[in-house]
Amino acid sequence: MSDCIEKTAADEVPLRLFSPAQERKAPSVDMAQVVGASDILLICLDTLRYDVAAQEEAAGTTPVLNQYGPWEKCQALGNFTWPSHHAMFAGFLPCRWDAKNVADRELLFFPSSIGLGKKAPKGAYGFSGSTIMEGLAKDGYETWCVGGVAFFDKRSDLGKVFPSYFQKSYWNPSFACPVKDSAKHQVDFLLKKISGIPSDKKIFLYLNIDAIHYPNYFYLEGASHDTAESHAAALRYVDGELGRLFAAWKKQRGSTFVICCSDHGTCYGEDGCQFHGFNHPIVNTVPYKHFFL
Repeated sequence: MSDCIEKTAADEVPLRLFSPAQERKAPSVDMAQVVGASDILLICLDTLRYDVAAQEEAAGTTPVLNQYGPWEKCQALGNFTWPSHHAMFAGFLPCRWDAKNVADRELLFFPSSIGLGKKAPKGAYGFSGSTIMEGLAKDGYETWCVGGVAFFDKRSDLGKVFPSYFQKSYWNPSFACPVKDSAKHQVDFLLKKISGIPSDKKIFLYLNIDAIHYPNYFYLEGASHDTAESHAAALRYVDGELGRLFAAWKKQRGSTFVICCSDHGTCYGEDGCQFHGFNHPIVNTVPYKHFFL
């Protein structure tokens, strides 16, 4: 038997994903117009729960994020950071909570070599390569990663995997989860970083904000352990730091498209569950939005 994998007739036929009755909704953005014209920021608010995000939105306590529209309730791609990010970096972002089939997923990025068909859906950016960063680099983008949680810290073999997908990756201990001012340090770093980049050089930035991840009790005055309330306080802190980032990026870089979402939620005692890494409705439900600065 030959060790090589031979192409079969089935490989020559694109997979038909949608029947005539499953017409895809009109895209909310045309990524063919975004790519090449705008910077792209993929911001992961690591571990943010949908219910807490919606609660703070309704209370008006996250004014920066609120000005870019409401959170969409979506399905998480995995129940902890590792599986969720492999999916996102391949172009599969969180899809709406009530999706019933693949036609209900809005694909901003379309991996053209995975067997989903040869033609990208309307509004999607078809890319070649194993990640969206690889595809965007081929189209002239400089790809950056600013890490937060340990999966991005480059201090272990596992912590080097995700950063290796980018042309440039950055992490230092001041960005880590136990540091109360981690988001401030990340934003300070980025504001210095973008000041020397020519405006005609397009940037794809992935930013992993870990302030909402445990521990987060120190964002709530008097708290001694993590709770949904300290989780919410961490989100309010992050909202202020995003305000600084967005204002500077808009002023210095011009047209910018932002994808902001969580990778998974986390439990604080609901049904006896603690944190994440298992399937629970709170872990499996995340907030998502995209917008232009």
